[in-house]
Amino acid sequence: MIALTMMSALGLQLTQSPQWTAEQDHQFLLKQLGISSLRPGVDGMNPKSPNFANTDEAKASPYHRLPDLMTLNNGSKVQTRSDWGRRRAEIVELLDREIYGRTPKNLPKVKWEVTSEKAEKVGEIDVNTSQLVGHVDNRRYPEIKVDIKATLTLPAVSTRKVPVIIEFGFPGFSPNRQFGGGTGPTWQQMVIAKGWGYAILDPTSVQADNGGGLRQGIIGLVNKGQPRKPEDWGALKAWGWGASKVLDYLQTNKAVNSRKVGIEGLSRYGKATVVTMAYDKRFAIALVGSSGQGGVKLWRRNFGETVENVASSGGYHWMGDNYVKYAGPLTPDDMPVDAHELVAMCAPRPVFVGVGSLNVEGIWIDPVGTFKATSLASPAWQLLGKKGLGTTDMPSEGTPLVAGDLAFSQHHGGHTNGPNWPIFIKFASRYLD
Repeated sequence: MIALTMMSALGLQLTQSPQWTAEQDHQFLLKQLGISSLRPGVDGMNPKSPNFANTDEAKASPYHRLPDLMTLNNGSKVQTRSDWGRRRAEIVELLDREIYGRTPKNLPKVKWEVTSEKAEKVGEIDVNTSQLVGHVDNRRYPEIKVDIKATLTLPAVSTRKVPVIIEFGFPGFSPNRQFGGGTGPTWQQMVIAKGWGYAILDPTSVQADNGGGLRQGIIGLVNKGQPRKPEDWGALKAWGWGASKVLDYLQTNKAVNSRKVGIEGLSRYGKATVVTMAYDKRFAIALVGSSGQGGVKLWRRNFGETVENVASSGGYHWMGDNYVKYAGPLTPDDMPVDAHELVAMCAPRPVFVGVGSLNVEGIWIDPVGTFKATSLASPAWQLLGKKGLGTTDMPSEGTPLVAGDLAFSQHHGGHTNGPNWPIFIKFASRYLD
């Protein structure tokens, strides 16, 4: 009744075929939260804009109440593995409630179908590529249909079960195609040359990448076409659920070593990658590329993309609705959790965090804030008997830190994982070969 009353006040109506725009859904969300307005996000494109994103490192850290990763809510220090288990559970609760939303219980089952198989070559190596469709059980709400789309490419000949890297991308296209100025081998060619396989998941087949799609996709299906409530999950978690369902399928494929499956993504899919790795402990390794605000960047920093940008009608759908509070009336400093704690949830598994050049990729991603979040996560690896970054000093561009189980690399290029792929593959070989 509350939802219907609010929709009536907004002049909106529920229909069997939801047609809300992102702006309409965003306004409904603000009504639910009792928020009259939000602080505007910054302009990342026009340096002459009065609201241009901050690029001054001296002004980048206006907030100083960064949560202590290794202190429990009761004030005691984390000193043992058991302590870390309790601390990790506290972080999960904070992220669920305030940042990414809660993954629903009793999600529908997925039945996988191989719709086609094709023998082809990746570089000079023979491979077999399967087109996969994961049919999501929609008997509880037949009006919404969700079919997860993915491809799986494996070497045609292998003497072992094959490790696999899952990319958040689009079948037939990758934003990280070449690594040497557009002339080198593709990441797919490098992966296959290692004797590994790769899968490409189309995340938009799981959940649309816009607020207007929140009453459709897996989020809409579970909500039976109703709008989200403040603690409901957002697209990042929904995409992560989709990746977990692909991993479910890989566990049934006798050619795949399902204990050695990695996850990779860039930009908003970099955000989804770290969320996936953090929540699903079955993933063995991750490459998180240029994930920015809401990903591996200290969320309190005022440099490049801000909380206010993500909380706007263009990005709020990635997050749980409660996230929007921190763009008004609360501030990022009121957040009870930050990105270093998200990264630490991945420990002790290997994680490679990458960004591009500040002069090429630009300011939006905040390379320094990304490094700081990665570095501050290191104590979790150390407590669990692994090796973190080993330094709090950001390395120079083109000098990767890969000696530990937590790695960081700022390449010379732009908004791509391309230049980091050869470095990542060498790093990943320690765990997947």
